[in-house]
Amino acid sequence: MLKLNIMVMDNENTEATLETLGEFGLIKYLTKSVKLTQKSTDKGVGDDAAVLDFAGKKTLVTTDILLEGIHFNLTYTPLKHLGYKAAMVNFSDICAMNGKPTQILVALGVSKRFALEQIEELYSGIYLACEQYGVDLVGGDTSSSLTGLTISITCLGEADADKIVYRNGAKPNDLICVTGDLGAAYMGLQLLERERRVFEGQNLTDFQPDFAGKEYILERQLKPEARKDIIEILAKEHIVPTAMMDVSDGLSSELLHICSQSAVGCRIYEDKLPIDYVTATMAEEMNLNLTTVAINGGEDYELLFTVPLALYDRVKTLDNVHIIGHIADKQDGCALVTRDGQEITLQARGWTAFASEN
Repeated sequence: MLKLNIMVMDNENTEATLETLGEFGLIKYLTKSVKLTQKSTDKGVGDDAAVLDFAGKKTLVTTDILLEGIHFNLTYTPLKHLGYKAAMVNFSDICAMNGKPTQILVALGVSKRFALEQIEELYSGIYLACEQYGVDLVGGDTSSSLTGLTISITCLGEADADKIVYRNGAKPNDLICVTGDLGAAYMGLQLLERERRVFEGQNLTDFQPDFAGKEYILERQLKPEARKDIIEILAKEHIVPTAMMDVSDGLSSELLHICSQSAVGCRIYEDKLPIDYVTATMAEEMNLNLTTVAINGGEDYELLFTVPLALYDRVKTLDNVHIIGHIADKQDGCALVTRDGQEITLQARGWTAFASEN
């Protein structure tokens, strides 16, 4: 559990808290070690707005909000991991446009139950993500909150005009590809929630969760990675997808988005879905259907994209890229082909905001 009401020492050896620092003091405290790395950053933190110069490249902008009790539970989510993940989900959106993330702005809503040290820990995760992906933090905002912790990050990126990939470009006979593996983040969440329920049910102060051998799926849930590496591989191979999304709400949901906006149908094959061994064993342990987990589990942040059939020989050799099906005509609909050859209509059963249950 988190330790609350912790004070730290500032550079003048006086006790500092969120209250004594105030909004601008907190911003100065958290951003004192920011180092800008992008040539396109003219001015970062410290003025009314950041100044960016992309030298003729197209600018990509995305934003994501994470709410305590909706998107994360601090019972089992370390603040450093949360900061890293909050940045990463934005980087992933830029990668899904075949772009390069370059700058972020961070807005926080913080309740009085948090100590300065905890917010600093949150920011350490954001800084780590920025450092590893070469992204500059150039501004943001902070506010008090009556409803827990809120994190909103806006990410900017850049891409050449002829390399940007949208959701509406898929064509019949295109190959459907996905990176990495599916369902791991969802099973990591199920494991964390199971152990939380056991802990709360027993109310034991010395409770030790059973995470042995499950580190992979826990990391996929708590510390996901944007697939910038795949974007770099595609660029190196001179491959521009016809459509692309990141898998945040679940494979079925994202694929149906692409098919809807591209006015096409699709076929994906159950035996082609990439699934990690730990994910499979965890699903079996919890008596969950593995295929359902793979196509509906969210937060994998893998890339789902389509490429022309003519690129099959080049795509099939790419590391961490799996061909799982093909685009069909719109009238053929969208279906999963099972191992025994049956076709099951795809439905969006992943994460849905504002649903009564998720």
